[in-house]
Amino acid sequence: MGVTGCGKTTTGIALAERLAVPFYDGDDFHPPENVAKMKSGEPLNDVDRAPWLARLGALMRDASDGAVLACSALKEDYRRRLSAAGGDLVFVHLEISPVEARRRLEARRDHYMPASLVESQFAALEEPTNAIVCDGERRVEEIVALVLDRLAESSP
Repeated sequence: MGVTGCGKTTTGIALAERLAVPFYDGDDFHPPENVAKMKSGEPLNDVDRAPWLARLGALMRDASDGAVLACSALKEDYRRRLSAAGGDLVFVHLEISPVEARRRLEARRDHYMPASLVESQFAALEEPTNAIVCDGERRVEEIVALVLDRLAESSP
């Protein structure tokens, strides 16, 4: 989880490979209306996100052998909804500076999210109280190793 450009997809793919579970990118599950709205530079609101969160929650619930989901999950309410629908979830928050997020988005050529929405992402972000927190500006391999260590520590 985290703001746009924090590395959710890249890190999620690497983590899923290490865990040998499927990877899902939440961006792939937005309805066309949400994509069009973001593409035009307009941030999504809670109403826009509700069906998307329900769909992601169901996806995680059905992933009986585990999965990794890259999803912004910016607000505590969103994380509660995902957990309620999807069962036993562990959130990994990739923290990143607004300057780095903007730099990464400006360098992207294959995504609909414009750099102009970086500020709205940080404005909506509610720091998680129960998540593995990682510096999203570290190398992916370091982040994955940290997450795997933290998961091993919390396993019975």
